[in-house]
Formats: sequence, C-alpha cells, structure tokens
Amino acid sequence: MANVDVRDDRAAVPPLRWRELWLKEDWWAIWLGLGIVAVAYAFFANGSSVKWLAVTPAKWSNFSQLASHFTANFDRYIAQFVVWIAIFSVALTALGHKARAFIPAFVILYLLSVVIFALGQWDKASTYNLEPPLVALALGLILSNLIGLPRWLDAGFRVEFYVKTGIVLLGATLPFTLIVWAGPVAILQASLVSIVTFGVIYAVGVKLGLDKRLAATLGAGGAVCGVSAAIAAAGAVGAKKEHAPIAITTVIIWAVAMIFILPFVAQALHLPAGVGGAWIGTSEFADAAGFAAAQTYGDLASHGAVSGTSDQAIFAYTLIKVVGRDVWIGIWAFVLAIIATTQWERAETGRKPEAAEIWWRFPKFVLGFLVASLFITWVTAPYSLADFNKIAVPSLVGPIKDLRSWAFIFCFLSIGLTTRFRELASAGKKPFFAFSAGAIVNIVVGFVLSAIVFAAHWENLAR
Repeated sequence: MANVDVRDDRAAVPPLRWRELWLKEDWWAIWLGLGIVAVAYAFFANGSSVKWLAVTPAKWSNFSQLASHFTANFDRYIAQFVVWIAIFSVALTALGHKARAFIPAFVILYLLSVVIFALGQWDKASTYNLEPPLVALALGLILSNLIGLPRWLDAGFRVEFYVKTGIVLLGATLPFTLIVWAGPVAILQASLVSIVTFGVIYAVGVKLGLDKRLAATLGAGGAVCGVSAAIAAAGAVGAKKEHAPIAITTVIIWAVAMIFILPFVAQALHLPAGVGGAWIGTSEFADAAGFAAAQTYGDLASHGAVSGTSDQAIFAYTLIKVVGRDVWIGIWAFVLAIIATTQWERAETGRKPEAAEIWWRFPKFVLGFLVASLFITWVTAPYSLADFNKIAVPSLVGPIKDLRSWAFIFCFLSIGLTTRFRELASAGKKPFFAFSAGAIVNIVVGFVLSAIVFAAHWENLAR
C-alpha cells in the first residue's frame, strides 16, 4: 500500500505546534519547493535560468537520437540527480529517517524515472497514450504486484513527500494572472463541476455507509486533481492511513479509462476541438490522463477528423482542468479542515474544538502552493499573456514546470511501487461505487456546460 502518512487518530498524538516547521513533512516540502522557486527566480532576475539543471529527455524518433541526447547531456542528469538526492536526504534526515536507507532506493527510483520520461518523449508516445506519470504508475504496479520488491526499498518511495513538493512547484506554474486570462467562463465551469462532483461522491459515499473522512477524500480526488487533492483532503480531515490509497487507486482507474472513452465519444458526437477539450477538462480526474486525452483529440483535429485546431483542444483543457480546477486544492482542504474539526470530531468526542485546531490540521503544503503562486504572480505582473509566454515561460516558469514533472513522476512511480492490490481489496466495492456515481454525473454536467451552455465560447476559443 502507498506509504501515505496520515495518522489514524490525530487527537491521540500531541501536536508539534511550532516544531512542525522543521519536524513535519509538509513544511519541508514547502522549504524545498519555495527554495527551488527562489533559486529559479534569482537566475531569471540576472538574465539566466536553471534550465540547465531542469533537464528532461528531448523528443526522439529513433534510439540513436535518444542516445545522442543522453551522451550530450550526461553531466546535466548527474547534476540533477545529485541535487535531488541531496535535498531529499537532508529533509528526510531532519524528519528522523535514515539517509542510508533512502539513497539506494532513490537511485533505483531516479533511473526508472529517466527511462519513463524518455519513453514519454518518443514521437509515437501520444499515439499510445504513454504519458510519463501514467507509465510510471503502471510500471510501479507491475513491479510491485507481479514481481514483488523488498520492503526496505519503500524508504525511497516517499509518495507524500514527492507530491507535496510537486504541488508547491505547481503553484509557481499557476500565477493568479492565469485565472484572469482564463476568463469567467472557464472559472465558472470549473467551479460548478468541482462543487457538483464533490457533493455527489460525498453524498453517495455516506449513503453507502462509508466513513465521512473516506467519502470526503474520494470527493476531493474526483472534484479537483486526483492524487494531489486526495492527499490534501486526507490530511485535512484526519483520514485513516488506508483512505488516501483507496481514493488514489479509484481515481486512477477512472482517469485511465477516460483517456480512451472521452476522445472517442467526443468524436462520435462531432464536437469541435475546443468543445471537446473543455469537456475533457471537466470530466477527467488527473492532469496527466487529461492531457493525454486532450492531446489525442487535438491530433484528431490536426488530421481533419473534427473541426477546429489542436491548440484549441489543448488550451480549452488547460483552462478548465489545470487552471480552473487545480486551484481548488487549497479551498477544499481549508473547508474540509473546518468541517472535520468543528462538526465531525465534536460529534464523535463531545469535545469542543479550539479554533487553532483548524490551523494545525490544515495541510501546510497548500500554503506553499499559494505562496509560490503569489510570488510568480508578483514577478510576472508587468507582462501581458503574450510576453508571459515569450519571456517568463522559457526561462522561469518552464524550468520549474520541468522540475515539477520530475517530482510528480517520482510520486506516481512510488504509488505504484508501494501499492499492493491485495491490501486494498479489504476496502470492498463501496468506494468505487461512490466515486463512479460522481464520475457519471461529472461527465454529464461537463457535457452540458461544454457542448450546450458555453458551446459558443469553446468553439471559438483562440489563443
């Protein structure tokens, strides 16, 4: 099972209070994430970039091209590996873990991640939906469940730490100016879908007899961005340690299925590229899976199979999913922390909660997401959208996004490598049924909003 570090009974463990700043994983994810953002900005402000360190495999069509890339950039990968292993080792040592147990496992994790990232850059990858995070998950599940790995390797498969660091970096790639550029239609549609999907999953889950915390974790996973939201919600409500892995697994099953279903159905319905991209954005449950589906539909537009352009499909998806829905991580975490503290736990224990408990419960890495977003918003405030894409993206936001992609691949690969299906089987079918109810409603509502209510907006979308 994924090593999601959510305590079963928070009330039984004395809070660390301000010692959390150096003794909690959330805060170390913030320090690492914001540290990377600060260094990236320092280089950018001086006319340079951390792009050299944020190396990723280049596009390739044959093995000789791939080999040439790694030969030419071998030193960059070595430097990146050293930086990753150094900062994670320092943080984990401060958290009480042993670096000598972490390092061998991370070496394996990084090497597998390089292979996965390279596969995703194959020029035929989009044809076969080989998005790196999804390949990472699939490979991890195969190695864990069909081959089996020694448990000591779990020391390097730090699911939460990688995703929390990635979420902080995600904030730096989503300045609030993007929300303004996205426009009211994208924000309104994304918000409606997020609220409706959460409400349906939670209501059905509770009706089926699921623990409220599990129902909330499932709801957040479906309403926002899958893995990231599930972990944030689990921490906010004080979920049991098995709740987040259950939600993550359920989200991924649906997300992978939607990669194939949504483009096929959208084409059968003759939806224009922009409309199809918006529908995918409101109906998918994970960024990587959604991008794969949007790219597939964009390719159909490029070949004349549907009206519109490839850019319209991808841009519409990005506005709805990556900008509109992903920013709800902090909102859901905050709201759920309040509800769990003031309502659920009060009813269960009869103890009147202190207002400060909401703060101590709130997943702090979400604050890192917000700070990173506000900082990049301030840095890029003078730019128009065109200048942002021309100046800030290549030298500042782009390299941070590449480092974020590495963190998420580490996370997805670690999820697969630490998930044992036999351990999740005890959850039964109810979580899947609850999530499926929300998924079906999500798809219907997304279609109505994309293809009927706001169809003119998405059909005529121009970058």
